[in-house]
Amino acid sequence: MTHLFSHVGETAWEPTPDGNGRRVLVHTAELMMVEFAFDKGGVGALHSHPHVQASYVAEGRFEVTIAGRSEILAAGSSFIVPSNLVHGVKALEAGRLVDSFAPYRADFLA
Repeated sequence: MTHLFSHVGETAWEPTPDGNGRRVLVHTAELMMVEFAFDKGGVGALHSHPHVQASYVAEGRFEVTIAGRSEILAAGSSFIVPSNLVHGVKALEAGRLVDSFAPYRADFLA
């Protein structure tokens, strides 16, 4: 299924396994955009996946770790995670990330 448009308030937040919130905004088989919300101190646990991920810090400050390298990123910053690299985040303050995945994350639609 293809979801081409997303309007404010249209998509419900769902809890993630690590205690944060996520909502799928738009997707095709080739690309997906997902918004994640974190409380201060929230963690996106270290993990890897075959999808390429590009992320934009929409709000807040995050410690982002990719392949053992960590940097502090604030609103307006971005990062990319190549396929299969171990990565994760810690919210230094409440914030939101907008992630794009190629191809789409089928596990987020189950």
